[in-house]
Amino acid sequence: MVRTIFYFDGFNFYNGLKDKSENSPKWKSYYWLDFTKFCNSFLNQYTHILVNVNYFTAPPSNSEKRSRQLTLFNANKIIEGNKFTIINGNYQDKQVKCNADCKKVFYTQEEKRTDVAIATKMLSDCFLDTVDLLILVSADSDQIPSLRAINNLFPKKKIKIYFPPKRYSDELQKTCRDVIKLEDNESKFSISVMPNIVTNSIKTYTKPTDWA
Repeated sequence: MVRTIFYFDGFNFYNGLKDKSENSPKWKSYYWLDFTKFCNSFLNQYTHILVNVNYFTAPPSNSEKRSRQLTLFNANKIIEGNKFTIINGNYQDKQVKCNADCKKVFYTQEEKRTDVAIATKMLSDCFLDTVDLLILVSADSDQIPSLRAINNLFPKKKIKIYFPPKRYSDELQKTCRDVIKLEDNESKFSISVMPNIVTNSIKTYTKPTDWA
């Protein structure tokens, strides 16, 4: 069996869904995704085994957004907690100066540590030999050095790139020719949406109304 691990660049994936839902509102319902089921839908169950789904993100500073994110993650933990792993980075304030005449300085937030965390996890999984097929869900070309390192150090390991909706990188396409555009696989999103209420004997989580 081909041991397969998914590595989600959460910021890239979520914002791709968000951009897609602006023109296609039904895609907003796909925020409420069963990630393990979604990933399994791409695998041949007779030849591949899903070892883990790693989701790299950072808790939003906005309390409502953070609550929705936690609800999503906790619901996934109930369904398949042993295969769904959250790896958190953090947000830092970034000073930006307006280039227009006003020259006003304002602050925005920038996600930190995610790129390094993804690269470190992929390489460590290869060194520990816990994976045969690595699937990176991202269109961030910053991962090219880590992908090249894996190809050089572990030539028997296979890598695939899944581009999030509304996201694409020509550089990644050239580095790893085995790519899939998730935007072309809406049916897999559709069948992987969780029930509106996910519950066990201890907790109950309800799909946020904003994601209807």
